[in-house]
Amino acid sequence: MEKFTKEMVDDYAEKLLIGLTSEENKMVLDEFEIIDKNIDLINQIPNIENVEPMTHCLDDFEYELREDEVEESIDIEDLLANCDDCTDDSVQVPKVVG
Repeated sequence: MEKFTKEMVDDYAEKLLIGLTSEENKMVLDEFEIIDKNIDLINQIPNIENVEPMTHCLDDFEYELREDEVEESIDIEDLLANCDDCTDDSVQVPKVVG
């Protein structure tokens, strides 16, 4: 597998719109190096390719899906009666960001 490079990390950071300083870039590269080493260790396990993937961490995990049942919902006017400020069926809330 191809190793991560400084240019790759910078490119991904630019695509994600997060600027990285050179120290942050080095920190990311160091983290990826550790991850790569751990993956290499896992790949050295004999017959690892024959292990079936797990769907759940417990072997005896059982689940029951409930039946889909149509239930009566609360009337919208009753719900909006608890609101201080609403327009039509929308609740007005104070602006909390910028």
